[in-house]
Amino acid sequence: MKVFKFGGASVKDAVAVKNVGSVIQRYANQELLIVVSAMGKTTNALEQLARAYYNRDTKRITDTYTQIKTFHDEVIQGLLKNDGSHAYDDIQNLFIELECLLETEPEENFDETYDQIVSYGEMFSTRIVSTYLNESGIKNRWLDARNFINTDNTPRDARVDWQLTTQVIERKLKPILSKQMVVTQGFIGQNKEHQTTTLGREGSDYSAAIFAYGLNADSVTIWKDVAGVMNADPKKIADAQKLDEISYTMAIEMAYYGATVIHPKTIQPLQSKNIPLYVKSFLNPDAQGTVVSNKSQNHKLPVIISKSNQVLISILSKDFSFIVEDNLSKIFSHFAGHGIKLNLMQNSAISFTVCVDNTGEKLERLKNDLSIYYNLHITDEVEIYTIMYFDEPVIAQLTASREVLMEQRNRNTAQFVVK
Repeated sequence: MKVFKFGGASVKDAVAVKNVGSVIQRYANQELLIVVSAMGKTTNALEQLARAYYNRDTKRITDTYTQIKTFHDEVIQGLLKNDGSHAYDDIQNLFIELECLLETEPEENFDETYDQIVSYGEMFSTRIVSTYLNESGIKNRWLDARNFINTDNTPRDARVDWQLTTQVIERKLKPILSKQMVVTQGFIGQNKEHQTTTLGREGSDYSAAIFAYGLNADSVTIWKDVAGVMNADPKKIADAQKLDEISYTMAIEMAYYGATVIHPKTIQPLQSKNIPLYVKSFLNPDAQGTVVSNKSQNHKLPVIISKSNQVLISILSKDFSFIVEDNLSKIFSHFAGHGIKLNLMQNSAISFTVCVDNTGEKLERLKNDLSIYYNLHITDEVEIYTIMYFDEPVIAQLTASREVLMEQRNRNTAQFVVK
């Protein structure tokens, strides 16, 4: 049994969906679960819609909804043949549901509003993909991932109830997959109150791993528009090279430091059951790609990971006292309370400095809270470079003409915050 995951770039338009169909056709006789993300930049557009809805910005609600609806209608027109079918009605009913939701009062908590609206992206895409595959003779069954992935109530970053989720997948999903191919959503689940939750931005990889864990799958394949896992972002480093094999541990470290090819939470459930993960190109499905497994490798290539849209915050006590354990405990509790993760941290006798993602309003609320007790020195729009298996020429190349604001090194890894 295999689990395939197709991201937004692989289903960005009608032509792309047809290519996905040709990839799946190669495996049509195998037990296959297909996890699909929202199409193209739909998640970004739905985030804008959620913000407009929360702010009751009527014009922007109308404009953004129309943009999303028009985009999907164009995909449908270029893809589906029988617009009078029941499946077509199912797709249109989703838009009616969203339109009705937009006419109600939003939740008090924006993050809860976010989950309810942004989750529609995966629902749209999977209905369209499933219908296209069936019309193309690749028989499959569309299923709602929320009926299988059970979570807590944490909005926008829900925690999986592994025991319940595994039981439901084994009892309800596995028998269906033994008879037919299944298309379902990434990124979404539901809590005990049957409300939609989301697993974090780019969480569809994680969904694939959750399903694979519950199914005891033979493998997971993430289909992307790159040849595999690269030692650097080819959009930023011209001579980036593909890594043919990497270990689970290395993949976890790369994801932790910000590599975007694999979602940070994806690896651990696969590692626990020794399920190999393949990262392959949907543009060249015959190519080898990268395999992530329990094999250890001796890497000679430096691995370069960059994280942009970062904020560097230095925290100093107002009474010029030392930043000691009591202060650090309070500072950590503030970050945890606002759900903001620390990407890099460093302390001295009188200051504690961290680098975090720019999370907009969440970060503003944190800064307001911290400023009550501490003096803050803030630098926006910085970038973190992480170089695993670094050497000095690579460091010199990356930091040339950049102002280095913070630096850390250990035996294998160097990190730099640059402006």
